[in-house]
Amino acid sequence: MPVRLRRRRYRDPRTTPGLWQPVEGPSLPDDSTVHLVLDLALRVGEVQLASGAGAADVTATVMAVADAYGLPRTEVDVIYTSITVSCHRGTEAAPITSLRVVRSRGLDYTRLAAVEDLIRRITSDEVGAADAYAELDRITKQPHPYPRWVATAAWAGMAGAVAFLVGGGPLLALTAALVTAVIDRVGRVLNRRALPFFFQQVVGGALASTAALAMYATDLLPSVRPSLLVATGIVVLLSGLSLVGAVQDAITGYNVTAAGRTMEIALLTAGLIAGIALVLRAGVQFGVRTSVADPLPPLISDVPMQFAAGAATSAFFALAAYAPPRVLPIAAAAGAVGTAGYGLLALTGTNAITCAAVAATAVGLGGAVVSRRLRTPPLVVAVAGMVPLLPGWTTYRGLYQLTIEGDAAGLSTLVLAAGTALALASGVVLGEFLGRPVRTGLSRLERRLAGPRLSGPLRPARRRVE
Repeated sequence: MPVRLRRRRYRDPRTTPGLWQPVEGPSLPDDSTVHLVLDLALRVGEVQLASGAGAADVTATVMAVADAYGLPRTEVDVIYTSITVSCHRGTEAAPITSLRVVRSRGLDYTRLAAVEDLIRRITSDEVGAADAYAELDRITKQPHPYPRWVATAAWAGMAGAVAFLVGGGPLLALTAALVTAVIDRVGRVLNRRALPFFFQQVVGGALASTAALAMYATDLLPSVRPSLLVATGIVVLLSGLSLVGAVQDAITGYNVTAAGRTMEIALLTAGLIAGIALVLRAGVQFGVRTSVADPLPPLISDVPMQFAAGAATSAFFALAAYAPPRVLPIAAAAGAVGTAGYGLLALTGTNAITCAAVAATAVGLGGAVVSRRLRTPPLVVAVAGMVPLLPGWTTYRGLYQLTIEGDAAGLSTLVLAAGTALALASGVVLGEFLGRPVRTGLSRLERRLAGPRLSGPLRPARRRVE
C-alpha cells in the first residue's frame, strides 16, 4: 500500500498574521482499517510474547505488520504483561493508540510456527488485512495439535532421556518417566483449579523428592540413586522457564520486560527449591537421610549413549511443547550438538560455565542458520537445544549441602547453577547474533537488524523519517 505525504500550509492564529506553518504526515487508510491493522499487529505480538519471544522481536514484528498495511509511523511499547502501539497520523489528527494485555502464557510451538508463517506472508504482501485477521483468529482458537496424553508421554520420555544423560541406567530412566508423568498430571489438575504457578512448582519439586526418598527408605529400587532422580525432575521442571527471553530482553535494552521475566524465573525456581527443601528436611526429621554420591561422570563418557540421550531430550521437549513434526529432527540435532560440545570441552578440563556458554553458542548459531531455511522459528531450536544442559544435578547438590549438611558451600554451588543457566541463555542469544551474517550474506542488511532475532520477521520494518 503506497504511502503519500501530505504537505500544505495553513495560517496559525497564535502567531503573527501572514506566517504560514507546514503540515506533514503520512497518508493513512480510513479509521476502520487503521483499527483493524493495529488490532491484528497487537494479536500477533501477543502470541509471540506468550510463547517466550523477546520484547525486541515482538516490537519488530508489530512494526513490520503495521508498515505492511500502510501505517509507517507506529510507536510500540512492550512490557512483560502488555503491548501498546500508537499510530502517528500527522500534525492535524490525533494519534490512534491501542493496548493489549497478555493474560496467559504457554508453550505451543505449532501455534508460534503458524503465526511466523503468517507474518512472512503479511510482510511479503501476499495476504490482505481482513484475511490475515481471520486466519490469525483461526490459529489462536484451534486446539493443541496433539492430545494431552501425548504431551504427558513426551515429558515422561524427556525425563527418561535426562536420566541416561546424567549417567543412570534403564531402571532410573523408567522410574523418572513414571514420576514425571504423575507430576504432569497433578500439575494439570492444579492448573485447572487456577492454583498459581509458584505453588505448582512447589508441588512438583515435593513430588519428585518424595518419590526419591520413598524409594531410598523402602529400598524398593536399590540400584536407583535418589539424587539422580531428583536432579532429573529439576531439569524437567526448569525446562519450561523463559531463560532465553529474559537474557535477550536484557541484552537488547528492554530492561522492564527483562526484570519481569527474571522475577518470574526466580519465583518459580524458588518454588521448586522450596518443595525439594521441605521434603528433604522432613526426611531428616523422620530419619530418612539420603546421600549425595560421587560427582557425575563426564557427559561424553559413553559417546553414543550421551549423544543419543541429548538428542532425545531435546526432541521430547519439543514434542511436549507441541512443536510441529518437522521441527522434531531439528530439535534433536540441536540437543545432540549441544551435548557433544559440552562433553568434549569438559574432557579438556574447561570449567562448567564456559562449557555451557560455548555449547549454547553453537546451538544458537546452528539454529539461526538452519531454522530460517526450514521455516522454523529459531526460538524453538534454541530452547530445545539448551534443555539437556540445564544444571539439575548442580542445583540438587547445592540444596542438599544447605538443607541437610548445613554447609555454606551449598550457596556457592547454587550460584554455579545460576551462572550455568545464564551462560546457556546468553550463549544461545550470542549464537543467533553471530548467525545473522551467515543467514543474510549482506553486511549492510546485517547492520540494519536491531539485536538478535529469535522470532518474527528477518527484515524488520524500516523507520521512515518524513
